[in-house]
Amino acid sequence: MAHEHKLAIFRGTLNFKNNVQKIWGVLIFLTVVTAIEVTLGITKPRILTHSYILGMKALNWIFIILTLVKAYYIAWDFMHLRDEKSSLRRAVVWTPIFLVAYLIFILLFEADYIYNVYKDGFITWDF
Repeated sequence: MAHEHKLAIFRGTLNFKNNVQKIWGVLIFLTVVTAIEVTLGITKPRILTHSYILGMKALNWIFIILTLVKAYYIAWDFMHLRDEKSSLRRAVVWTPIFLVAYLIFILLFEADYIYNVYKDGFITWDF
């Protein structure tokens, strides 16, 4: 069930998966994704800050996608979801990811609308 992946029988010998390699793999993956986020946040490439996709800067979309990838991978590895049935994985991981993505979508589009009302509307900036 949940711990079947740790023990495998190959040609009559027992083979245990090395937990140290697994931990290093997680560390390297999360470090690379975080380094990409930090690098993009510091440099803010002009091509990503001046191009818009669905009314939002491309750089923001990259941050959102990379953050969701990290959240999914953390749940996948640290909550040991890779060893569970697919229906449980979907219920635990995909539902919150969908809801967070939907919340981000609503918040950003509403914020853009309010910004445009203040910028182009009859109300001036008072703060």
